[in-house]
Amino acid sequence: MTIYTIQFGLYLLLMLGIGYYSMKKTSNNEDFLIGGRSLGPVTTAISAGASDMSSWLLLGLPGAVFAGGLVEGVWISLGLILGAYCNWLFVAGRLRALTERLDAVTLPTYIANRFNDTSGLLKSVSTLVILIFFTLYVASGLKGGTLLFAHTFGATEQTALLVTTVVVVSYTFLGGYMAVCWTDLIQGLLMLTALVFCAVLGTIAISGTGTDIAAVNPKAFNFTTSWLTGASLMAWGFGYFGQPHILARFIGIRSVEAVPHARRVGISWMIICLVLSSLIGLIGIGYNDVAPLAGINGPGANAERIFLALSSALFHPVFGGFVLAAVLAAVMSTADSQLLVLTSSLTEDLPFFQKMNDKTKAWISRFGVVGFALISFAIAANDSGSILGMVGYAWGGFGAAFGPLVILSLLWRGTTKHGALAGMVVGAATIFIVKNFVQIDGEYFYELLPGFVLAFVAIIVVSLMTAKPDELTLEKFDEAQKETLRLRA
Repeated sequence: MTIYTIQFGLYLLLMLGIGYYSMKKTSNNEDFLIGGRSLGPVTTAISAGASDMSSWLLLGLPGAVFAGGLVEGVWISLGLILGAYCNWLFVAGRLRALTERLDAVTLPTYIANRFNDTSGLLKSVSTLVILIFFTLYVASGLKGGTLLFAHTFGATEQTALLVTTVVVVSYTFLGGYMAVCWTDLIQGLLMLTALVFCAVLGTIAISGTGTDIAAVNPKAFNFTTSWLTGASLMAWGFGYFGQPHILARFIGIRSVEAVPHARRVGISWMIICLVLSSLIGLIGIGYNDVAPLAGINGPGANAERIFLALSSALFHPVFGGFVLAAVLAAVMSTADSQLLVLTSSLTEDLPFFQKMNDKTKAWISRFGVVGFALISFAIAANDSGSILGMVGYAWGGFGAAFGPLVILSLLWRGTTKHGALAGMVVGAATIFIVKNFVQIDGEYFYELLPGFVLAFVAIIVVSLMTAKPDELTLEKFDEAQKETLRLRA
């Protein structure tokens, strides 16, 4: 326990040190929110991946495979890989070019400026969507940290939740976007290393024991499913197009020219991590059969602890602390990014703060991080759902409300502001209705599937029925398209 405490303490000091150093490099609100559009492709790619995967990669996904077999691991992973690749290919470069021309550093500002909406309606609706769904998303990350600290130190859930919240808030408060991205780079590499070692040592541990994973869990290697369940699982990939914390990485990358390199790095990291995470779920089935794992069996058992339990069983405490720090990294790498997007919507997208100078707004952004963290803390403390369930709701909300709009706003000149509004409203409303009132017996029906499709259709139909965008808006759109196509040629 003392070794774990020392290792965690050193790791957290490193994160705080990066936050303090980044604070010295942050002179205004744009620096705090997108790092002055200065980060290179490797940092951007790993940061996007780490902030995307979160505790779901090390807790939610292995837990789902351990409990239900490969059906979720295979189809969700396939959908995520395809979605992420298309996001880098079709959205990243165009969004980077167009946001610079529109002088936009947040997604709501981009949406408003893209359609020259002077009424403030588009910005208000998009900001409201972010405030609602991101508080849920941050809460899921804090819940992941709670599992970690409670498992490692035997702390109560309340104490573990408090520690997680304080840690994440501290360095995000200090350094903003640059601190988030640089710490995410370290955390992403740490997550990858932990997955590799856990998978290798776990495979060695169960080889020769005679355990039969398929006999222990007959569903372990079965990934066949109905078309509706398969389509719903793959629909997780649609979510990428609308995640503000991932899109922020595209806005903040150094240049459009850096996007292809970032895409290759990011997708490679992602594929390796998803394969290893699913493999650990299978290894856990075999290991738990040979040597029952703490926290996985008996009263209070939770399948989402399988990676934590395997790490504790496989590693010497000196290395075990390193692996458990990777879980903390997974938690922080998403929660910090989401808190940053929340506070950016506060200072950049709400009219009350628009007349303040940049230095003042930067400090308001810092305290916004604290405020939104407290709200998420309260949600996590009172929610009894799984990490995967909480992530799925927020992921679906953003994917449906923003995904179709981001795609069409970047690829179709004919998208109008009324179409944009219709898409956000229809997407968000569908997520809420399907999540709470629609169930299909015997099937997994993810609300993002109908939400994305209906929002996409709504944008096209309403745009065809309403007035075209003005010429100045279309001119900026065409310039960004030409730049992106020229660099890809």
